[in-house]
Amino acid sequence: MTLTPAPLHADVADGPADGKAYWLTCPDGVKIRAGVWGAETGTKGTVLLFPGRTEFIEKYGRAAAGFTARGYAVVVIDWRGQGLADRLLPDRALGHVGSFKDYQTDVATLLGLVEDLALPKPLSLFAHSMGGCIGLRALVEDLKVTSAVFTGPMWGIAMTNSKRSLGWVASTAAHNLGLGNIISPGTLPETYVLSNPFDDNMLTTDPEMFDYMKRQVAKYPDLALGGPTLSWLNHALRECRALAAHPTPNVPCLTYLGTNERIVDKDAIHDRMGRWPNGELVIIEDGEHEIIMECEAVREQVYEAADALFTKHA
Repeated sequence: MTLTPAPLHADVADGPADGKAYWLTCPDGVKIRAGVWGAETGTKGTVLLFPGRTEFIEKYGRAAAGFTARGYAVVVIDWRGQGLADRLLPDRALGHVGSFKDYQTDVATLLGLVEDLALPKPLSLFAHSMGGCIGLRALVEDLKVTSAVFTGPMWGIAMTNSKRSLGWVASTAAHNLGLGNIISPGTLPETYVLSNPFDDNMLTTDPEMFDYMKRQVAKYPDLALGGPTLSWLNHALRECRALAAHPTPNVPCLTYLGTNERIVDKDAIHDRMGRWPNGELVIIEDGEHEIIMECEAVREQVYEAADALFTKHA
């Protein structure tokens, strides 16, 4: 593979100094972006970091610093339809995907970069929110990692029963009628951290980390993403339902969940972890959705536990 350099906004990432980014072209022609830190210094293996919906490489610069300080290389992906990867609709503010299967194409393309760069083995998975949904599917399909850590994984979407029923009906009808490119009701085209104040936000209890996320999209608006389309919602609901019925993969696992989680379905996480024989669910008291965007003490707790898990199963 010919490696094509891509932009990396290091000034807002706060990542290690050796960060690089690359353009990758998937087999279906979609261009995605990957960020790499610690390629030359990682000795304990490589962390595959799968971000959530709306997220981008730079948002995980501080996480990359946490892992490289512990001896790992880190590779982060911009999923199709977000970050600086190809947007899939003329209106780049709308979160959209043709099928959740397409994210597995992104995963396979990312693994090609890992091989081309000869990043250190073994590989471990760290996945957040939608990345947790994509990551679970990848594990089911035999992703070659020794262990996995999830934070607020999207194994279901937080909705009341009535809204869930409405979501199924509206998104299915819109998708079938060719109206799936409409933004989902109740969401906005502006990205969350710019359209909501810190008070009672659903991401973090740490004001500095909220400002960190806000600075990134304020300075580089092309990184930002708004609400999902009805088609994205329909595909997400279908994928979560399909994964819920699938047996648990035989991979050691650690999952973090905040008690104040309001974005993904807490019951779905408890259900999955209750039948994950070599898995552990860790509850973060008063934690919001983005556990590694919480205060430094919580972030360090997660990095230390992830390091212990990765090392144990290396």
